[in-house]
Amino acid sequence: MSSTLKLLSITTLLASSMFANANVDKIVTDFQTKRIKANPQVKLDNLSIFVKKELTNGWYGYVFNIKANVNGQDIEAKDVIFSDGKMITPELLDINNGRSFKDALTPNITSEYYNDKHLISGNKNAKNKVVIFSDPLCAFCIDYIPEVLKKAEKNKDIAVYYYHFPLLRIHPAADVVTRAMIVAKNKGVKDVEKKIYEANLLNEISTKESDENVILKAVNKVLKTSITLADIEDKKVLAEADKDISMSENMMVQGTPTLYVNGQMDRTRQLFEGL
Repeated sequence: MSSTLKLLSITTLLASSMFANANVDKIVTDFQTKRIKANPQVKLDNLSIFVKKELTNGWYGYVFNIKANVNGQDIEAKDVIFSDGKMITPELLDINNGRSFKDALTPNITSEYYNDKHLISGNKNAKNKVVIFSDPLCAFCIDYIPEVLKKAEKNKDIAVYYYHFPLLRIHPAADVVTRAMIVAKNKGVKDVEKKIYEANLLNEISTKESDENVILKAVNKVLKTSITLADIEDKKVLAEADKDISMSENMMVQGTPTLYVNGQMDRTRQLFEGL
């Protein structure tokens, strides 16, 4: 076969692949649009592909960004779906090990997350960057985060960034703790995250504690501060807490602690240990 014919064949195959790829995108997007609009309580404002990955045997995984109004309330959400262009399913499992292909659809961290304000250990110019999403009343986090910081402090090539992700359904008291931590940091208190996690607030309060004064007393004791209820109700503090949660959800964080190492979600903690 001549080089010209080879080139034409390759070009044709690439064009066919791109067309098929775009066709699957359209099929899945149209399906999602119709499915959402079929609910009379939902007014769809915007639907866009957030993450798309080719998986196996012609199957693609999609994560959609959804902006809608549900019963008069504006919401932003994400939805996962899989398709091979002929069939669509909300779940796809690997027949060899039973694992969900949803694990492959986590987005990579963008440079936006390497924000100086969120740097809690190391130098921002470090070669390796670790981003932690955590809840200060998560028992596993309380054990694990101090270990991460100790290891990171011994390595000059690691920078650690922290984002609040309080699990409010199971740890409602974490809301006040989180906002108090934000206030303390804004007031210039050093090593807020390290002090809170090493102190283990579970020795002082219950995750279900509803008395904000009791929660604040515990935080002030650890940080040696005098943060008030008015401080944590400040609009800027509330907005900052909401922003952290939003940025966590944007990375499809569902539990704590969740680590990203050099842009990739580190489910097994092996990427971090490898540093």
